[in-house]
Amino acid sequence: MWDEVWRERAQCRFSSPDAMFVQGAAQHEAKRVCYGCPVRTECLAAALDDQIAFGVWGGKTERERRALLRRRPNVTSWRTVLETAREEHALVSAQTGVELAVRAG
Repeated sequence: MWDEVWRERAQCRFSSPDAMFVQGAAQHEAKRVCYGCPVRTECLAAALDDQIAFGVWGGKTERERRALLRRRPNVTSWRTVLETAREEHALVSAQTGVELAVRAG
């Protein structure tokens, strides 16, 4: 399910606003804030759809986001792409879990 008010649940809301707008090695620490964030996908989609040029969003640096945009120039809605990918991943994970449970007996 897509979280429409994702900013209210973002893990970085507890960080200094400047902590996510860093360069160089400090970006690794900023990205670490994103790991485990419940709305990481929504954040990344917003950054890609709005073509936000600076900062770490959804666990990706500006360079990583530019690379995604270059690789998929025809994408008109990253929200749709990422939402679909998340749903497919959840479905595969659920199927795999059922298969493992059946095998375990």
